[in-house]
Amino acid sequence: MKPAAHWLGVAATLALLAGCYREERPNPTAPPAPIESSVRLSEIEPGAKRSAAAVPNQYEENAYALSQGKSLFRKMNCSGCHGQGGGGMGPALMDDKWNYGSEPANIYATIVQGRPNGMPAFGGHLTNEQVWQLVAYVRSMSGQVREDAAPSRSDEFQTAPPEGRREKEVPKDAADAAATPKG
Repeated sequence: MKPAAHWLGVAATLALLAGCYREERPNPTAPPAPIESSVRLSEIEPGAKRSAAAVPNQYEENAYALSQGKSLFRKMNCSGCHGQGGGGMGPALMDDKWNYGSEPANIYATIVQGRPNGMPAFGGHLTNEQVWQLVAYVRSMSGQVREDAAPSRSDEFQTAPPEGRREKEVPKDAADAAATPKG
């Protein structure tokens, strides 16, 4: 091999490797768990009304965290009660009615502590980070997060696999199909 061709090959390989770039996904840190006494669970409370302390959820701005929340929603069988967000045994998560509050701290408390009449407590089954990812996804179902971060539709609810994942079928002519005995 000629030295010029060798160095040309090395240069081409280095150029290809330099063009490979792996997207970095910054992982925001999970907010701390809200203090239970600071989370308003109902509009009914004794004394003067106090304003709820806002707990920002950085996962609402992170597409990867929202997709993880969507995956957890499916894996934890949240759709068993909430449907795909449209409700069922549990309340709908896609509308404007929130029984226990729509703020991230309220949703966090609902997931961790559960609610009377059906919502189990998942606090012992999920990490703090997973709960915040679920909170972000639940809020995205009703349009409470930025559109560019919200997860896109899933293909898993289609009756057939996506076209790119189907097995190749061998086409049969109408004459071949008529000649093939059925039975």
